[in-house]
Amino acid sequence: MTYEKNTIQQYIIPLTALLVMAVFVLLLLIMGFMDLRRLDRALIGFMENRGLDIVATIENVAQEDLNFLRRSLREKQEGRQLTPIPLTDKERSIQEFLVKSLAEVARGIDLQWQEEHLAEEDLESIARKENLSFIIIFDERGEIAFQSIKKYHDPSTGEDIDLTNQKNIVGLFKRLGKRGDMGYIALRRKDGGGSIIIALDAEKLKYWSTKIAVEKVISEVGWKEELAYLVLMDRYGKKLGEDGDIPQKVRDARIISQDILAEKINIYSQKILFNEKRFLDILAPVRLDNEMAGYARLGLKWDRAEGIIKENRNRMIISTGFIVLIGIFSIWTLYLYQRRHLAKMEEMGKRLQRAEKLSSMGQLAAGVAHEIRNPLNAISMASQRLQREYSPGDAEEKEEFLRITKIIRDEIRRLNEIIEEFVTFFRIRRLDLKVCSLEEILGKIFGLMIEEASTRGITIKTVWGNNNIMVSMDEDKLKQAFYNILKNAMESISGSGTITV
Repeated sequence: MTYEKNTIQQYIIPLTALLVMAVFVLLLLIMGFMDLRRLDRALIGFMENRGLDIVATIENVAQEDLNFLRRSLREKQEGRQLTPIPLTDKERSIQEFLVKSLAEVARGIDLQWQEEHLAEEDLESIARKENLSFIIIFDERGEIAFQSIKKYHDPSTGEDIDLTNQKNIVGLFKRLGKRGDMGYIALRRKDGGGSIIIALDAEKLKYWSTKIAVEKVISEVGWKEELAYLVLMDRYGKKLGEDGDIPQKVRDARIISQDILAEKINIYSQKILFNEKRFLDILAPVRLDNEMAGYARLGLKWDRAEGIIKENRNRMIISTGFIVLIGIFSIWTLYLYQRRHLAKMEEMGKRLQRAEKLSSMGQLAAGVAHEIRNPLNAISMASQRLQREYSPGDAEEKEEFLRITKIIRDEIRRLNEIIEEFVTFFRIRRLDLKVCSLEEILGKIFGLMIEEASTRGITIKTVWGNNNIMVSMDEDKLKQAFYNILKNAMESISGSGTITV
């Protein structure tokens, strides 16, 4: 039980320290991960603000370009649509950008016409895709070859105009053009084999004006170092402009975009993985003319932010590792110290048990010695009285009588010494030192043992000078030591012999 108890004790303190260290390391890791999350949120907030700055720049520049474009498209009182009044270089550049974009659509239609892959269903699809009011193609004779729609609904009068009649088309352009409700662009084929007319009503013209302004600012302003992709959509889900390779996952965000257009949220961001690279995908509203025009989706590169987070994570892991190593070393040191301490305590316990055992045996020995000494004292007193009162008168008998009684007294004395030696063995006491003569002590020992030695035929011979040597000693213990030495010497002699001291 004691061994098991000590074994448990030598482990309980190191295990407690290990548990405390584990709790401390766990708290440290929790705090570290919380710091990393705070850093992550701070970096996301910073990049969201950067995304809003980019969107704000697009809004400002696009609004300026949009204002220039509207001014360039203001009609003369008697003029046709897209015939500009005196313009600045900025206004002329934007108008040319619009005309060029619409001309690109017309050239695509012309290419299909040349390859004889064009049908009215194709024109209808192109008009719907490009958000155009309608498209009409005239052949070299000036007759209508293809048209995207047969009738046009005039929102101002509520009537449906037949577009299969060329006069109706010209009258529509003149009437709606003067009010600014309709604009168009006509592209004549190089070989003179016909022309293509693209018409835009006010709503479609607003869309194209916004689209041109956005595309222009995207093409002019570059954020390639931090921006991976950018796409702008209008309120109706039509694309206003884009730049970069847009991830397919990013394109499907109708629910979030609806919340942004409804102004329920001001910004939304998420981290995505695309082409083995991480980006922060951001959705933010785009406002033009002080109203919600659509939303922007942009992907900011996350590599720098990820580097900062990784650096802080590595620093946290290294710090925690050092703390764990220091803790393990401290616990191991504590374990060794505890083990040595418990070993000493166990040794002290054994000594204490041995001392208690010796004390108990000493008490038993003292009791036994007391019981034996009583009859020995009675025998000693009887032998002295016998020697004193009953000595024979005859000289030879008296000598023999004295010799026998002396032997009885010597044996009684020897028994007392044996008992004293037995009691002393179990007695734990300090030395009682005092200065005594060494020769006197030896003389007393020889006086005790001379009779026994003579009965064995052994002669004890002493050889020392006349100097009386004084020694600091415990007299009783030194007597016992000399007695044991001489006793061993006598017992080692078989028959007669001589012991020289």
